[in-house]
Order: sequence, then C-alpha cells, then structure tokens
Amino acid sequence: MKRAIFTTPQEAEAAFYEAFEKADLEAMMEVWADDDDIVCVHPGGLRLSGMAQVRESWRQVFAGGQTLRFRLRHQQSLNGMTLAVHSAYEQVSVAGEAQARNAVIATNIYMRTENGWRMVVHHASPAPASPDPEAKRAPKTLH
Repeated sequence: MKRAIFTTPQEAEAAFYEAFEKADLEAMMEVWADDDDIVCVHPGGLRLSGMAQVRESWRQVFAGGQTLRFRLRHQQSLNGMTLAVHSAYEQVSVAGEAQARNAVIATNIYMRTENGWRMVVHHASPAPASPDPEAKRAPKTLH
C-alpha cells in the first residue's frame, strides 16, 4: 500500500487531527514517521518512543470509543526547510458531553522525509483551567 505524501507540515497536521477525530488508527500512523526515534506524550502520560509504543498508545486511545472534536487556538509555528514545530491549545469536546473539556497544550513536530512531511513528536499536556497566554505570571516551575 502506498503511503500518503504530505507536501507541507500543515497538511500533515490536518491529517493528524482528522485521524484523531475519526479514531482511525491506520490514518493516524500514516502521519507518523516510520522511525524508532518518534516520541509521543499523551496528557499526563509517560514518554513513549518508537513505532510500536506510539501505535499501541493510539490503539488504546481509540479503543475508548469516544468521539472527539478539536478546535485549535493560539496556534504558533516555526517552519524550516526540514523541520517544523507547531504549538497550539487544543480545545477538545466529546460527543454527548454538554461542556468542552479543559484545553490541552500540544506541541507537534514534523520532519520533511523522502516520503513528505511526517510527525516525529506529539507532546500534549493539560493546560491551566483558565489559560491566558497573554498574562504575565510568576513562574511556578524551574522551566
């Protein structure tokens, strides 16, 4: 089976969120680089690396049976010739729930490969309950 070619990091990102919303494991793994150096961190989860761990984590997420919808806010991107870093607040809603969940801060990193742009890192962390990225706050952590 021939793999899709994503000609831009934005195209790969759109395919990532579409696969996520459809809970389509094969489409999700199509977005990822076929490399043992890939990394995925789900909110509150461990760092997973390599194709086998990343695939199994998405299989488990999709097995939950929830229909999720994403709205990306406060998107920022840094795009280079071979690497792109995208950061956004993911506003996640679950079908059947009246209220959206707390936002998640996601960093997605894409690399240009011989097969087009592919995801190499997805790192998602719970956002503060009322995120205000413009507010100047005293740091609560060392970094």
